[in-house]
Amino acid sequence: MRLTEWDGKVALRRHGIAVPQGLLLHDQAAPAGWVDAVVKAQILEGGRGKRGLVQRGDATILAHDIRHRLDDPAAPLLLERPLAIAQEIFLALRVDGTAQALEVLCSPAGGIEVEDGPPPLRWHLLPDSPTAPADSLRALRQGFPPDLAARLARLVLRLARLMVAEDLESLEINPLARLADGTLIACDCKAVRDEAAGFRHDAEATALSAALDSAAMTPLERRARAEGFQMVELPGGRVAMVTAGAGLGMMMLDLLGDAGCPAACFMDNAQGGPAETAPQRFALAFEMAERPEVEAVLFYTTLASRPLRGRVEALAAALRQRPSPKPLFVGLAAGHAALAGYSMAQAAADLAAVGVTALEADPHALVRQLAATIGPRSPA
Repeated sequence: MRLTEWDGKVALRRHGIAVPQGLLLHDQAAPAGWVDAVVKAQILEGGRGKRGLVQRGDATILAHDIRHRLDDPAAPLLLERPLAIAQEIFLALRVDGTAQALEVLCSPAGGIEVEDGPPPLRWHLLPDSPTAPADSLRALRQGFPPDLAARLARLVLRLARLMVAEDLESLEINPLARLADGTLIACDCKAVRDEAAGFRHDAEATALSAALDSAAMTPLERRARAEGFQMVELPGGRVAMVTAGAGLGMMMLDLLGDAGCPAACFMDNAQGGPAETAPQRFALAFEMAERPEVEAVLFYTTLASRPLRGRVEALAAALRQRPSPKPLFVGLAAGHAALAGYSMAQAAADLAAVGVTALEADPHALVRQLAATIGPRSPA
């Protein structure tokens, strides 16, 4: 779950991290006394500064301008008191699943153009490791004077422990402002919380983020969430893709893209969702396939021990109730146990009888057949 800057800073304040003085406006006008303010749109997207959604000046004037840019007269805004910043620092932490640790990135040249600057310092740490402070100090002294490196090392350790307490997958502060007296203040905050850990936290503390996330969803995405799985619509897609599991879905997404047949959607299981959502996934995919720009439906899954016959019979029953509006390509990779008493040849015959265009175990072969059938994208 992506957090707005406001919700992210609420978490920072809860753990004693300094942030600028500010207030949140929902649909109301800016109050008096904010003639010189930093006004920030509260959205779940990056690049706000480059889009004119973060400005400094008269809050009343800027609030109207930013809401006009968003085409939303009630868009939530964060008002903050300006700071005299001596240095803008980039600081970010993320969970590195491969290393089973937190990766820290820090640059002495932060701000809006941080991507164009020199590569940041990088190192890994474990928040509870006795060497974590020394490891951070050693890394930071490569880019900062000793006194500032020491303060940053202490801050990094606090943020690492905050990430554990708040179940964050990533946390970015850009800029982290150094004032003339050496004070460090988080002037921005981008945070992503593990959705599976949401039950451990007060929903009211992230109500703004949840409301914006819901408002940004398409009707189909909202229906998928209500039915117990995740779906993301993808712009410019030609293939309504039905999958289960993020890794398998990402593989098929890449194969379709490489073949010039980009997916129109991505599906994944939801934490704590129902065990079987295939009928609901097909219903949404077929609805998407009614669109003229979507030219095929692709379903791919793997079976280790679950009987192939049961999956094919369930799919065939669904297709008898509602045939696919576009050519349907099915991929079923089945292990030895799954094939007991039922061959892939029989599965192909049974599915062909209900309108399946092709059945393949090899995902590469399946995508090649799909690409050959729908052909290259027509010129605009």
